[in-house]
Amino acid sequence: MKFTARTILITGGSSGIGLELAGQLLARGNVVVITGRSKQALEDAQRRFPGLHAFPSDVSNAADIRALHDAVTARFPRLDTLVNNAGIMRIVKLGEDRPLEDVTQEIDVDLTGPIRMVQQFLSHLRSRPNALIVNVSSGLAFVPFPISPVYSAAKAGLRAYTRCLRVQLGGTNVTVVELAPPLTDTPLFTAEFGAHLKGQTGMAVDVLVRRAIAAIEAGQTEIRPGQSNILKIASRLAPELIFQQLSKVGRS
Repeated sequence: MKFTARTILITGGSSGIGLELAGQLLARGNVVVITGRSKQALEDAQRRFPGLHAFPSDVSNAADIRALHDAVTARFPRLDTLVNNAGIMRIVKLGEDRPLEDVTQEIDVDLTGPIRMVQQFLSHLRSRPNALIVNVSSGLAFVPFPISPVYSAAKAGLRAYTRCLRVQLGGTNVTVVELAPPLTDTPLFTAEFGAHLKGQTGMAVDVLVRRAIAAIEAGQTEIRPGQSNILKIASRLAPELIFQQLSKVGRS
């Protein structure tokens, strides 16, 4: 599968991994459509990468997904690739009082969002030759990160869903890929987690995206760059040891 001359929809495409992916895929001759909740961030992304198409949309909102489907498929009927990249990751202290709507935000965006996006767009993708779905999980899908418990649960759930989706769509025209990024140098990392991960640096986002594109073109359906591969191996060989190491992060 070549990432050229495709029509690609990327959720959460206005920053971080999504924006870098959009830029690199645009440079390879693809039609690239990005979504995000912030109109300003989408406009900034279009200024950075002229040629991007943008639609404001919130993947945690079912009505937004339905409207996005209708608008994108009408304007871009050749859409053949869906990248579920939108995500949030927070430090959540479970012992503190939180509104019920707040505590499940990562579930709504990181798990329910991709499931709904696939459900809404799958019929259209099934009508296109050589279609592709990429679900962006995380290295923390293999080993949970105690200071981000809801994010860890959401990404583990997305991994399970993606594996099942791949089996159910086996033998069809739709390829299902899981991309599990490691710790990556994005604004999310520096703003929320930099102080807790003392001295650690994430993978450069442009390197991550290049590796992901190359792996998809090579036919890989589970992509685990860098530390993500270590986490998967450790989850099999020494699950308690690696979990204990991650449990030390953020302790006062």
